[in-house]
Amino acid sequence: MDQEERIALFLDYENLAFGARDHLGGMAFDLRPIADALAERGRVVVRRAYADWSYFDEDRRRLTRSHVELIDIPQRMGASRKNAADIKMAVDALELAFERDYISTFVFGTGDSDFTPLVQKLRELNKRVIGVGVEKTTSALLPPACDEFLYYDRLEGVEIPPAPTRRARPARVVPPEPQPTEPLPVEQEAGEEEPEPQAGMGVSVHDGDALAALVAQTVAGLQASSSGAVTASTLKRTLLRKDPTFNEADYGFRAFGELLRHLANQNVVELTEGPAKGDPEVTLPERGDREEAFYLLRSVVTDLAGRDGSAPLSGLKNQLRKVRPDFSEKKLGYRSFLQFCRAATTSGAVELGWSPDTEDYLLTVGAEA
Repeated sequence: MDQEERIALFLDYENLAFGARDHLGGMAFDLRPIADALAERGRVVVRRAYADWSYFDEDRRRLTRSHVELIDIPQRMGASRKNAADIKMAVDALELAFERDYISTFVFGTGDSDFTPLVQKLRELNKRVIGVGVEKTTSALLPPACDEFLYYDRLEGVEIPPAPTRRARPARVVPPEPQPTEPLPVEQEAGEEEPEPQAGMGVSVHDGDALAALVAQTVAGLQASSSGAVTASTLKRTLLRKDPTFNEADYGFRAFGELLRHLANQNVVELTEGPAKGDPEVTLPERGDREEAFYLLRSVVTDLAGRDGSAPLSGLKNQLRKVRPDFSEKKLGYRSFLQFCRAATTSGAVELGWSPDTEDYLLTVGAEA
């Protein structure tokens, strides 16, 4: 417990909310992806958001339910609300740095370069600084100043609405007489994927596949954000940060170790001897299911390839599930289907490239992997 990072989170809420609305397809800003990413990095002990909250009634209610302290910066005649919020955030952050020496990491949700001097000063005080911002509204000066910078667009759980596509108007035809048939499932729009069970902060999902996905994602996140071994105790603490109601007994296991052994038997994780007795090291399998999934992707792309030999990323996940209904990239530790496809590209199973004509990624099968 003493080795955990203590994190203070400061949100320049107007910068994040307007950035998500204007550059991420009109979506509403959601705190949960940031909370989950920080849960893999330490324990968040301070949560503050700064804005003129008269403009964000619904957001205010959501943030309050997430235990975020709301700092109101009302608009005053002849004053700059933006500068007032920036100054208040900077003063509060420095005050915490001097008065709460146990806080080791400061996280700033903003893309504003005005915070660069504050970031540099906190690093002088031996504090770790993480930035979070919408990619298109983040100044090029801010990310290099931070120890780590997370683009909100790329966080697990951020679902960016697909760009609207133009469709040709269908010709008018006389509808045939209706025939009594069984109702058919509604076809999904291009680019949409079948929803997966989501296990995250405040969500209780007692499903084996959701459990495997949650554990694999969390192990992958811990491996990416920490240089040390991921032990069972560290994994359990992180799962509880993501969902404080998490309990292995809800899935039918008597202890967390029994749950891990079950997942190891399913090749979701691998267990090796850890630094302490009864606290094994948890890793993701290097081979096995992942290679099978890459081969599945390659075969589906081969079957779907058009005249140009390529298959679009949109809708591809659903095609994989038609062949293997239990497919989930999250059970393999990948945070998104795009990340899974990039890993398959690195392994040589497929080739992936962006097509400006179709505004989509296209996958092709090159030489035999």
